[in-house]
Amino acid sequence: AKYLLFSLPSGMASPTSLLSEEQCHCSICLDVFTNPVSLPCGHNFCMACIVGYWQTSALYQCPMCKKTFYKQPDISINTVLREIAEQFKEMRAGVPCDVCTGEKVKAVKSCLVCLTSYCDEHMRTHNARFTKHKLVEPVKNLEDRMCKRHERLLELFCKRDQTCVCVLCTETDHRAHYTVPVEREWTEKRAQLRKTEAEVQQMIQDRLKKVEEIQQSVKLSKKSADREDSVQVFTNLIRAIQQTQAELIAVMEEKQRVAETRAEDLIKELEQEIAELQRRNVELVQLSNTEDHIHFLQSFPSLCTPPHTKDWSDVTVYTDLPVGTVRRAVAQLEEKLNEEMEKLTDMELKKIQKYTVDVTYDPRTANPWLLLSEDGKQVKHAGTWQDLPDDQERFDTVVIVLGKEAISSGRHYWEVQVGEKDDWYLGAARASVNRKGRIAVSIANGYWALAMKKGQEYKVSSTPPVMLTLDSRPRKVGVYVDFEEGQVSFYNVKARSHIYTFMDSFTEKLYPFFYLYCCDKASDTMVICSGRDRTFIKQC
Repeated sequence: AKYLLFSLPSGMASPTSLLSEEQCHCSICLDVFTNPVSLPCGHNFCMACIVGYWQTSALYQCPMCKKTFYKQPDISINTVLREIAEQFKEMRAGVPCDVCTGEKVKAVKSCLVCLTSYCDEHMRTHNARFTKHKLVEPVKNLEDRMCKRHERLLELFCKRDQTCVCVLCTETDHRAHYTVPVEREWTEKRAQLRKTEAEVQQMIQDRLKKVEEIQQSVKLSKKSADREDSVQVFTNLIRAIQQTQAELIAVMEEKQRVAETRAEDLIKELEQEIAELQRRNVELVQLSNTEDHIHFLQSFPSLCTPPHTKDWSDVTVYTDLPVGTVRRAVAQLEEKLNEEMEKLTDMELKKIQKYTVDVTYDPRTANPWLLLSEDGKQVKHAGTWQDLPDDQERFDTVVIVLGKEAISSGRHYWEVQVGEKDDWYLGAARASVNRKGRIAVSIANGYWALAMKKGQEYKVSSTPPVMLTLDSRPRKVGVYVDFEEGQVSFYNVKARSHIYTFMDSFTEKLYPFFYLYCCDKASDTMVICSGRDRTFIKQC
C-alpha cells in the first residue's frame, strides 16, 4: 500500500500524519477520489459517483451503511480530502524521465549533479559515464536543490537560519554560522518528525476513541435504563389515571344502577297507591251521587277519610355522585403523582451524583470575617475581623466566599453540609459579580441561590424572591449545575427530595457560591462534602 505524509491546512491541527491510498478510494468506482463529498453518515464518495448512484436508486441511501435520507442531502466537495487524493494521483503518476523523447517513461532515479531524472534505460547510460554522481529517488523540481544565488548544489544546512545553503554561502551571508551536511540534518529532522508523527497518531487515536465514546453514549441513550425509567414514570402515571378513571366510571355506573332500581321500586309503590286512590275516588263519586239516604249514611264513616298512604314529601332519588367522590379520586392521583415524584427525584440524585466534582473554598475571595480550614473544605465565622489584603477578588463587606473551581461547560454537582445553621445562601455566581460594598443576592446581580432566613423560611434569589415550603429542614444540600442547559438545581440529600430549579442561560463562567450571615454561634461550620464519599467532614 502507498502511504502519503500530508499536512492539514491552516485552521486545523498542524502536525503531519500518514494515510494509505486505500483510505482515499471511492467504494463505488474503486479508484482514488475525484471531487470527494461527505454524506451526513460520514462516508465519502466521488461526487459524480454518488449522484449517479442516486439517479439509479429509488432511495437517497448511503451505499456503504445503507442509511436512508428523507431527501437528497446537501453535499459539497471535501477540499481537504480532495487535496490528499490529488497528491496520491501525483504519486501514482510518478516523476517522468527528462531524457525520453515522445512518450515520457516513469523515472527511477534523479541525479543531484546533472539535475536530471532518468528512466531505467537511460539510467544505465548515465551510470556508465558518471559513476560518482549522487543519485536519489525520483523527485520533481530538481532546480530547487540548487542555490539560486551561486548556482551550486545545496549540500549544507545552516543551524542558525534554519535553511539549506551551498558551500559558497558559508563564505558570504552565512559566514561563521554553524552548518552541517544536509544528510545529517535530515536524519535529525526525520527523527523529530517521527516523534511528532507518533504524537499525532496518538492524538488521532485519542480522538477516534472519543468519537467511539460519543457514538456509544448516543447509542446507549436509546436503550438506557435511565431512558426506560423516565418513560416508565409517565407510563405509571397514565396507568394510574386510567385506573382511577375506570374506578370512578364504575362508581358512577353503580350509582346509576342503584338509583334506577330504587326509582323502579318507588314508582311501583306509587302506582299501587295511585290505583288504590283511584278506586277510592270512584267509590266517593258513586256515594256522592246516590239518592239512597240509608246507604249513604251507612257507607259514609268508611269513606269520609282518605285512605292511609305513605308520606312521599321527603322521598328523593339522588342520581349525582356522593359529595367528595371526585375529590377523593383526584387525591388518590395526587398521592400516586407524589410517589412517582419521589422515585423521579431519587433517580435524578443517582444520576447527577455521577457528576460530583471536588469543590474547595477560594481564600482569595473570602470575606475577612470568614475562617477557612487548611483543606479548603470548611468555613466558619472567625469571630473577629482578620487583616487580609483587599484584593480585587475578595468580598469586602458581605460575608461571602466563592469556590475555586470555575464552571464554563458540562455538568457539575457538589454537596454542602449546612447542619443546624439558621442563615445561609448556597448556589452559583457569575465570575463578574460585584465583590465590593453591599450586595443584593439575585439573578439580576448574577446569583442563582437558595437561602434559609432566620431558621424559619426558605427562598430563592429570583426576582421577586420566591418563598418555598419544605416538608423537612435540609441538613445537607446538593447543588447541580448544567452549564449548557442553563440549569441550577437544589436537593435535600437526606430526604432525597427536589427543592428548586432555576432555568436560565449562562454567558460567562460560574463559581460555587456560599454566603454566611453573621451569627452568635462562631462554631457553626459550613462543610463542602468530599467529592469521593460525600460524607460529613469533622468541623474545624
